[in-house]
Amino acid sequence: MLLGSAAPWVLNFQAFAASSCDDHIVRVGTIVAPDSMNPFATWSSYYPLCYTYDFLVCVDAQRHPDRKGFAKEWSVADDQLTWTFKIWPGMKWSDGQPATARDAAFTYNYVLGSIGRPDELNIGENNTSGLEQVGSVVAIDDETLQIVTKAPTRWPIENGMLMVPEHIWKDVSYADARSTFRNDPPLVGTGPMIVQEFRQGQFARLMPNECFRTGKPATNGMIFNFFTTADPIAQGLKSGNLDFGFGMTVAQWEDLSTYPDIVAAEARIEQRNFLAFNTASGKGAGSTKALQDPAFRDAIGYAIDQKAIVDRAFRGHADPGVGLVMPAATEYYSDLSDIRRHFDLAEAGRRLDAAGYRDTDGDGVREDKEGNKFQLELITGASSGGLEIPIAAVQLIAGWLGQIGIPVSVTQLDSGALTAREAAPEKGGGGWDLLVGSSWRSPFPRAILETGSSKAVGLYNYSYWTNENFDELLSEIDQIADLKKSKELVDQATRLIYTEAPYIMLCYPTLLEAHRKDCFEGWGEDLSTWSYFPFDRLKPA
Repeated sequence: MLLGSAAPWVLNFQAFAASSCDDHIVRVGTIVAPDSMNPFATWSSYYPLCYTYDFLVCVDAQRHPDRKGFAKEWSVADDQLTWTFKIWPGMKWSDGQPATARDAAFTYNYVLGSIGRPDELNIGENNTSGLEQVGSVVAIDDETLQIVTKAPTRWPIENGMLMVPEHIWKDVSYADARSTFRNDPPLVGTGPMIVQEFRQGQFARLMPNECFRTGKPATNGMIFNFFTTADPIAQGLKSGNLDFGFGMTVAQWEDLSTYPDIVAAEARIEQRNFLAFNTASGKGAGSTKALQDPAFRDAIGYAIDQKAIVDRAFRGHADPGVGLVMPAATEYYSDLSDIRRHFDLAEAGRRLDAAGYRDTDGDGVREDKEGNKFQLELITGASSGGLEIPIAAVQLIAGWLGQIGIPVSVTQLDSGALTAREAAPEKGGGGWDLLVGSSWRSPFPRAILETGSSKAVGLYNYSYWTNENFDELLSEIDQIADLKKSKELVDQATRLIYTEAPYIMLCYPTLLEAHRKDCFEGWGEDLSTWSYFPFDRLKPA
């Protein structure tokens, strides 16, 4: 849903002091649309929940030794099945209750116990994905958590489950956890900043956690503002109403870099921007069966110029799209040079002809195999938490497809409407032909490849594509802890889905971010999207 415009943005800031230099409150802004503070019921609230709840391990704790989560240390036994996690000794929840291995065990077992039930917890940040590999999760003592898996897997350190307090959640039913329980603030967490107030479509107010394991943060809290466009982010940074913002357009970011009190930075992230084909048959199918034909989809791939999208729509602030694996996942990325398509409209036309999609009457519009002229609907729009896709990229795609006899009409949707149409057909989604969308998940194999998993249709699999061989590869990857073997299987899966072409990867955008340096210090060089950093250590300048 659209959550406002510049007018409510101005009102939001009137509710608080105009300058955070005066009150030591860090003001943050980005394009995001959280709808609940319940991590079991939504994916859209990673911001601001990541500042209140800890992962057990996940991404940042493996990349940076000073950004640990709920677990201070971890190890795996020689059998590659038994993982031991040492929880921070003496850690407390923000309400003063002990935060122990028993809370972590509760979190996992709470979700694990829902598997197979009508109200299975499979729709939010905390979900059952990957838990089918787990044999047991046990708190050996207050400081020791043990996870035993059924086969070797790296899931115990790669999963993105947010640790929640047992004393808050133990009486919440599964039905309520995935629907009506909103987890209204003040929240109880172990992160450095605790959500105290949440106004949907406006902001979240967070206060320092006095019980944070490395000490209470030095600021007086955060105001995390939710916007639907990048304009108020750029303007807020210039005026001093914001201290940190990300998700700006290239023009805004380049303009901000000229201000002496602003530091503009850029980083590779895990977002993938793609063109998805609606491959569903029956309920939720698109306007033509051609969308279900790999030869049709492959031909369209030759009509997409990824370099032009990067140069013209993103002004160089992206990497050209290739396969499912993004460059930020350095251990698994491949440029697929031996099978990679090249931009060639004539080649796209030849392949469409060869596949039986010709322009038989010479009017410039091709017909499908049923004799119907193509007129495809392309849907697009803003997704909560993702970087905005410039409309110029969509216009380029529509133009190229028109040149090869595939006319396209573009429908722009707000976040809520887009989510509804992306849903699985049995849940009312589908009915579109093409989707220009994005996915921003972790750099680990399961998260990367679930974009093609039959079990993730309507959740992470936007094209509704299913393939038994792909599912088998994903299942095998789930049961491997050896990194070399995992790389080999990821490459096989990546090549399979690239050839089948339910998606054409457009680009991997970089995160354009900026912070002011006049009010706070301690920002560091590598601002994180995978943990609470740097808001645990900022200090008034």
